[in-house]
Order: sequence, then C-alpha cells, then structure tokens
Amino acid sequence: MAQSDKQPVKVAVLDLYNGIENEGMRGIREILERYKIKNNLNLTYEIFDVRKKVEVPGTDFDIYISSGGPGDPLESEGSEWEKKYFKLVDGLEDHNLSNTPQKKHAFFICHSFQLMCRKYALGAINMRKSPSFGVLPVHETSAGRNEPLFNGLSDPFYAVDSRFWQVIHPNEKRFIDLGMQLLAIEKERPHVDLPRAIMAVRFSDYFFSTQFHPEADAIGIRSLLLKEDKKKEVVGEHGLDKYSEMLERLEDPDKITQTQNTIIPNFLDQAVLSLQEI
Repeated sequence: MAQSDKQPVKVAVLDLYNGIENEGMRGIREILERYKIKNNLNLTYEIFDVRKKVEVPGTDFDIYISSGGPGDPLESEGSEWEKKYFKLVDGLEDHNLSNTPQKKHAFFICHSFQLMCRKYALGAINMRKSPSFGVLPVHETSAGRNEPLFNGLSDPFYAVDSRFWQVIHPNEKRFIDLGMQLLAIEKERPHVDLPRAIMAVRFSDYFFSTQFHPEADAIGIRSLLLKEDKKKEVVGEHGLDKYSEMLERLEDPDKITQTQNTIIPNFLDQAVLSLQEI
C-alpha cells in the first residue's frame, strides 16, 4: 500500500521558542521524520509559532507536541498567545472527555510542561539558584516504573536538562484530585539542601509531559557544550569533572540516545495505535 493510501496521521508541533535559535525543534522534526519512515506512515506535521506569531492550531490534528522555550513561565500569564494556547488545551481536554472514540494525544516539553503545571496548580514554580544544563540522571517514581512511555529505559535514565526555571514541591492533593501522576524527579543531591524538581507528569491517558528534553540528541548537545560560554556555565555549576563526564555520556548509546529513541517514539506508538484501532 502506498503511503498516500494509508490513514493520514496529522501532527501539530507547537513552537514555544519565541524565535530563539534552538536544537529542540530540529530534534522534534527529526524524530517525526524517522518515525514516519520506520513505520511507513502517511504522517504529516505542521509547525505553529505560538509565542512570536501567536499561531495556534485548531483541534483537528491527531497528535500535538508542544516544545520547550526560553524565559519565565510565569510572566506570560494573561498574554494573547497564552490565552489562545490554553484555549486549545481546554478544547483538546473537552474533546477527550466526550464520547468520541478518537482521542487527541499531546506531549508537553520543558517550558510547555511548566505552563501546564501552572495551569493545573501542581507545584511551586521558581527560578533555580543557577541554571541546570547537561546530561543528567532522572529517577522514576513508583508510578513511573509502570509508565509505558518509559519502557526500554533504565532507572535512573539519562536526559538532557536545560532550564533556568523549575517546578518543585508537588501538590499531592491536586495530583490525587485531578487523577494525575508524578512519574519522575530530579537526581538526589544529598549535599545540597534544595528540593528536587518534578521531571515528568502524566496529566491524563492522553496528555504526557517532561521537564527535561526527550527530543535532544548527542550531536546538538555536544555542539552546545563545546561553546565557550556554555562550557563556562556548566563548569561553574557542576565543576570540570562533571563537564567532562557529560561529554563522555554523550558517547554512551544507553544514555540520551536511548532516551531520544524511546520516550517520544513510545508516545507516538500509543497515539498512532489508538488512531488505527478506530
């Protein structure tokens, strides 16, 4: 069967980078292209510049992937683009709560994750004492160990962390009341008296989110780490030994390459399978 004869799969990619040069959008595009070829799908995707051009799709796509992005996740409250963004999220939620068999699947990354945690009041959002950047371990919670999207990963697994802001102090009552699951947390730092950030949340059967970057690849992160300003930042935060260790981790196929080849592809498997079952 030719690809064009197959059931179409339409993906909306929500770009929250506000026009800033980044590796994230390339990572998302490459995962979608690889997935399409590997599974011989009639998959198309469209990119919407949410923050800079206030472009927001309708609810007529099958799958939504919302990117990371720079800046304070609190300051956009009430902005035109954020109102439209949350209107879309509300529309997708209403659709999924209806009796239609064809549900809408969405994945929220880093900045998008922080916005969604604010929307649902799942924890405190604040600026870190210093930025987190590099290939760092992520620890699964007991719920995370039963999460299908983590199938194929070790515990802890390794992911690219790149953020000035964080979501901490999970509000357990909100998680319980909303039926949401905290799936992963930041690495333990016994010598640092600071709360561990929330790193992954399942909002519903169809909405999944990570505060780390599951789309990141070794090539892009290596080029960033080798830039002088980024090297200085990482060495200042973690020390030279840790910086060298991060570069070594990029060479390890069981670290971020495994994460990039696992989480979003598992998400796409779930979404595409549910489409094909209808």
